[in-house]
Amino acid sequence: MYYPPVGFHFKVEVMGISPPSDDDTRFSEVSGLSTELTAEEVVEGGENRFVQKFPIRAKFPELVLKRGLLVNSQILNWIQKCIQELDIQPKDLVITLLNENREPLLTWRVVNAYPTKWSVSDMNAMSNTVVIETLQLYYQYFTLDRP
Repeated sequence: MYYPPVGFHFKVEVMGISPPSDDDTRFSEVSGLSTELTAEEVVEGGENRFVQKFPIRAKFPELVLKRGLLVNSQILNWIQKCIQELDIQPKDLVITLLNENREPLLTWRVVNAYPTKWSVSDMNAMSNTVVIETLQLYYQYFTLDRP
């Protein structure tokens, strides 16, 4: 009997980050893996009841990654270079959904991504929470690969 995979067992790799660290692959949340076909609406001449829609291109929202704040992170160094120094170096990301044996089920390859926003959660002495860093990335497109 088939059961859908769980959504909490995954890893995120930023290609070209060196030296690679296992900690830099651990995120608690990934969102923005979606695509939408944009279309142009054209009113049909002489017939006011109809509007034709013509496909234009695929559109991809920005990718959002969240995790507990990692102090010594090569990803954070890349973010700082891109945002603070305007040294934009797009990188591919590989997001892998894993099974219970840590084997890949599906892999999304995010192409030419670079950070557009980085933030940390609010710090509050009255709450008992982990500091969360949020990374927002622009990318051109993604592909879905099956092993």
